[in-house]
Amino acid sequence: MAAIAARTIKPDAQCLAAVDLARAAAVETAGDMEVGEYLGHHADEERLLSHFFSCSHPGYRGWRWSVTVVRASRAKAVTVDEVVLLPGEGALRSKDWVPWAERIQPGDVTPGLLMPTPEADPRLEPGFTGGELAAELEPAEASLARIVVAELGLGRERVLSAVGRDDATERWLRGDGGPDNQMTKLAPGVCETCGFFSRLQGSFGLLFGACANSFSAADGRVVSVDHGCGAHSSVPQEERAEELPPPVWETIAWDEPVSLFD
Repeated sequence: MAAIAARTIKPDAQCLAAVDLARAAAVETAGDMEVGEYLGHHADEERLLSHFFSCSHPGYRGWRWSVTVVRASRAKAVTVDEVVLLPGEGALRSKDWVPWAERIQPGDVTPGLLMPTPEADPRLEPGFTGGELAAELEPAEASLARIVVAELGLGRERVLSAVGRDDATERWLRGDGGPDNQMTKLAPGVCETCGFFSRLQGSFGLLFGACANSFSAADGRVVSVDHGCGAHSSVPQEERAEELPPPVWETIAWDEPVSLFD
């Protein structure tokens, strides 16, 4: 299939001559921001053309004023359609806007802030709360059901899905509590063999636990079974030499001066 050639639009003569009209509109819109030299034009459509002027404001270097003028069909008068400030080559521009949901990072939720969880969050799935059958249970049966549900870690409207567990597993293994860091390389042993290591419940317990050593940098944090640090419970205490007895002082006194030649 042959490529379609771009259509060349011939500038309208009246619109092309309306430079002064365009400059006046730019000056009126710019206010305290000065309008600089004329930079040329661009024919957008038939009887629709944009004139460009430089922006002299020091805070907008590389930007330019674009004034679009238009002439109605069979009309002689040209009118201003739009006045905008546009970035040119080398213009200082702000970074692309990123939605809040993508800007939020781990640790950004500080005291007093709320972070809503989307209804369709793939990290979660419906949990077991008893549903409509909960009201039909006898008191004794309901009490027993609550005990079983609590032991299984259920009873919540939503629980971690397989996606949520995999996401957490990958993140924790990449983090400071994982195995690939200098702390683990220099450790005398891994957390799995440490007395201060307390395994997590459920499927997470296969790979992770929590550190309970107040002297460790990982105290109270999730660590992998193959993580390690210098506060391992198997680190032997340094052996110190036995304490020497107090010195015995010579108390013999001489009545006569001692000479090296005696």
